[in-house]
Amino acid sequence: MQQIAIVAFSQSDCLARAGAANEVELIMPQLQAVYAQVGIDNAQDVDFVCSGSCDYLQGAAFAFVAGVDALGAVPPIKESHVEMDAAWALYEAVLKIRMGHADSALLYGFAKSSSGELPIVLSQQLDPYYLAPLWVDTVSLAALQARLLLESGLASERDMAEVVARSRRNALDNPHARLSGSVSVDELLAEDLFVSPLRRADCAPVADGAAAMIICTVEKAREWGVPYA
Repeated sequence: MQQIAIVAFSQSDCLARAGAANEVELIMPQLQAVYAQVGIDNAQDVDFVCSGSCDYLQGAAFAFVAGVDALGAVPPIKESHVEMDAAWALYEAVLKIRMGHADSALLYGFAKSSSGELPIVLSQQLDPYYLAPLWVDTVSLAALQARLLLESGLASERDMAEVVARSRRNALDNPHARLSGSVSVDELLAEDLFVSPLRRADCAPVADGAAAMIICTVEKAREWGVPYA
């Protein structure tokens, strides 16, 4: 099986609100950073490009196409998009390389979630006949899932608090993280309920930002003469 090398990564600060900056302005600094790490000039120097984002955040079909402006429209490139987390863009890029269709890939993810009321906006991705008309927000859906876990005995509130505490501690190593810090499980459990059984700490905060990565075959990494993981 073809071994995959990670040769470049960059991410922006995760901001509560990016102000007037649009998606392209969030993406471009991260692309320039990964180009510099590898020593290439632009997206034409890789075999494949894949991005991950959510068109619902911008309220328009195929809104991700605007993000392609950050790559440069000419000359054409082999480009793909996933309507989901950019981790899936990474997955598609890995498959592309392992199938032998590319030796290198640029992938990026971006979101400007502060533009609207995110929990309500995302409710419109649900079933259009039964759930979307109810405007079931993301926090309420997560609360239903959490309640199912608790009632079935698969998890406890302490288990959930331990996830939050561990994530906040891990975020101390990432200066770009939206939230970080050392907080004890007992402190988290002492917080008031937000949407039962969830506390505010259980709910991901809204954030604006972007990240980019370049992956390739080990042979390509050696050809570029760059360190890799």
